[in-house]
Amino acid sequence: MKFGYYTDRGLPEGDYRCPSWDPMPDGKKNVVVLGCSHTYGVGLNDNDHWVAHLSKHNTDRLRYWNLAQPGASTDKIIRILYGSEKLIDPKIIVVCWPLWSRRERLDSYPDSLTSDNEFLKTETTNTDKNNFLKNVFFLEKFAEKNRCQTFHCFADESYEEHIKGLNVLTDYTIRNCWPYWDKFEQRVPYNEPSLASDGEHFGVEHHKRFAELFLKHWGHRLK
Repeated sequence: MKFGYYTDRGLPEGDYRCPSWDPMPDGKKNVVVLGCSHTYGVGLNDNDHWVAHLSKHNTDRLRYWNLAQPGASTDKIIRILYGSEKLIDPKIIVVCWPLWSRRERLDSYPDSLTSDNEFLKTETTNTDKNNFLKNVFFLEKFAEKNRCQTFHCFADESYEEHIKGLNVLTDYTIRNCWPYWDKFEQRVPYNEPSLASDGEHFGVEHHKRFAELFLKHWGHRLK
């Protein structure tokens, strides 16, 4: 099925940090991980972003697909998810939501809009929130129809209070998980910034610890 930019068998153009799905390998349950540049791992090597660490978990039963794209909004995340339905057939969906101020504008070409774009000047906190919740609804309905497990987390700001009742990683985001202090592990607090090679995105320490926190919270459910 295909209408406009939406299809149930095909992903939007762009790079994806995952193996080829054509042909799809047999066996194992497919896990799709959705998000923006932080989940894609801009400025990091292939083995250093948090999805690479996550992908080492329960590999006898699970196969992971990092379908994050730089600049992705919550709108684009849902378009990617629906495009994966008959391509990858996900049974576990992990989504690391970006800032909710972003949108996808589907004109003569799909355009990912960030908060400083002039097309967003009339948006408000309420429209941001409700656009986000619309996309949470579409994700959960996809999961209900396809009998998927869903897990939610956040890259920058957390909107966990708006989606209570779902499987949500609370308290921590990729941004705020580093530096940290644990009196049982450290004598001196970590206080040096950790940045990727582009000097803007979060660095290796953020991603490693975020993966550890995610698996500590939800690893027992990823099976």
